[in-house]
Amino acid sequence: MITLIGEDLAKVGLSFIFDGPAESCEKCRFKASCVDNLEKGRKYTITNVKDIDQKCELHDKGIVKAVEIKRSDLEGFIDSKKVFVGSNITYETPDCDIECVFHKYCFPDGLIDGDRCVILENLGKQDGDCAKGFNLTKVHLRIIE
Repeated sequence: MITLIGEDLAKVGLSFIFDGPAESCEKCRFKASCVDNLEKGRKYTITNVKDIDQKCELHDKGIVKAVEIKRSDLEGFIDSKKVFVGSNITYETPDCDIECVFHKYCFPDGLIDGDRCVILENLGKQDGDCAKGFNLTKVHLRIIE
């Protein structure tokens, strides 16, 4: 997938969450190649920086670069009973409203309830007790597109 990103940010390995297009993007001639192929709330990682520059009024230096991106692999907690490396799961956000130290792993940025994922790696049980009493294991996930 190709998109455009500010010249200062165009570095292989950089990850970002797409928060939606700016209002001025609607009339931009590069909209289709820049923001139309991105999904709001998703996390992407730059895999290659092209030697192509364009002007863009939204970025600090007024220049964007073409970059190749992919959806980022993610880390998160899932029910320990579902952890089998290589298996496909449907991600379910936990029924929890507590803001605790584990929150970022129970609700990882870029992962949406109902996403189909493959478990790439078992990263072990959570350190400490879940305030809701859930039995959780941290896993490395890839969204299946």
